[in-house]
Amino acid sequence: MKNISLRLTIIAFMQLFVWGAWLTTLGTYGFGIKKWTNEEFGAVFMTLGIASILMPPIIGAIADRYMNSEKLYGILHILYGCTLFYLAKIDDPSTFFWVLLVGMMFYMPTLSLYNSLSYSILKKFNFNIVKDFPKIRVWGTIGFIAAMWITNIISDEKPPFEWGLQIGRNLAAFTGNIISANQFYIGGFFAILLGLYSFTLPAVPPLRENSSGNFAERLGFNSFSLFKNKNIALFFLFSLFLGAALQLTNMYGDGFLKDYAKIPAYADSFMVRYSTMIISISQISETVFILTIPFFLRRYGIKKVMLLSMFAWVLRFGLFSIGAPEGIGILAIILSNIIYGLAFDFFNISGSLFVESSTDPKLRASAQGLFMMMTNGFGAILGSYISGIVIQRYFVDASGFRDWQGIWTTFAIYAAVITVLFALFFKQKHNPATIQDITH
Repeated sequence: MKNISLRLTIIAFMQLFVWGAWLTTLGTYGFGIKKWTNEEFGAVFMTLGIASILMPPIIGAIADRYMNSEKLYGILHILYGCTLFYLAKIDDPSTFFWVLLVGMMFYMPTLSLYNSLSYSILKKFNFNIVKDFPKIRVWGTIGFIAAMWITNIISDEKPPFEWGLQIGRNLAAFTGNIISANQFYIGGFFAILLGLYSFTLPAVPPLRENSSGNFAERLGFNSFSLFKNKNIALFFLFSLFLGAALQLTNMYGDGFLKDYAKIPAYADSFMVRYSTMIISISQISETVFILTIPFFLRRYGIKKVMLLSMFAWVLRFGLFSIGAPEGIGILAIILSNIIYGLAFDFFNISGSLFVESSTDPKLRASAQGLFMMMTNGFGAILGSYISGIVIQRYFVDASGFRDWQGIWTTFAIYAAVITVLFALFFKQKHNPATIQDITH
């Protein structure tokens, strides 16, 4: 059993490492290196949402009906890794959009597939999901942090460690690209390794091996029948609206700190030079909060845990609105990053467990895909596209400087409205026995 836990831990680490290598620095790459506009960048970031709409239900249906989950998971990561290698050579934002979209078609469904795959293996070996899964999943966050630090170190002109500069130079010489593009090579290389390693996991065959049913059912679209349940429908609706907030700091957090380089007094400050490391405090915070989820779920129930998450998003954006690389502004940025761990983990993990406990076992892979579709699909598109337009039109002055205080305040107000509406309309009675039953 310890071996199973270790193997799933390695998978968790790599799952987010291959995403963290480029996700939070894509804004700096697009704005600072490629000189994209806010609208162009918003469109590029929409690829995560589009892929999350189209692919998770289909991939979930394949895992439910036709193919072992561990094999499907491995194939998707190998294809994703190959796409990242090609992405590093592209300059044009339009071409970048289409190639990244292909890559996201392979990667985004692995997020929900990882959940259902892990749950199945843990149950097979008699683990307690509520107790044991967070301790495994936390290593995904550590992998994300490791990728962010590596990317930041090798991309800086004066890294704190000489080996960081040397690695960056070697990669640049090998690929013929500027150092910043190597974030995609790092992600691609380890994605292929992850894909190969996943083939060694215990077999997770489909629960429904026959192909009976109509065409829509075969593609997993019967999971939309879950919307007939009013409470589940409300949960997915709020997942959409909160999903719009989830991606905003991934999109703009690093660029927000990097923009202070335009002010001479801050240009060479630690917070600007190592902005990715500062943002990684968010992921470090995740490693702490994710371990508290079993306690909070058992004590307060799913609704209150998700409400805590939503209120944390209000604080996350609000503290960023008063942040700066000096004085109390530094404390605000650090506190915002710490709060992110609660905001992100409490919603994603408790939401995933809500889906696991509220759906038919034969639909769970598809249902997890539907949850991913609403948060990282429709929600991400809503957040990416609309925020890009709003920022470009209302928060960028004639010189191109972004009004970050106004941007983050607007995001905070949005999160506050969602929090109040969720508290009023989503009904979920706390039953500790239900949380415990998820393991069976």
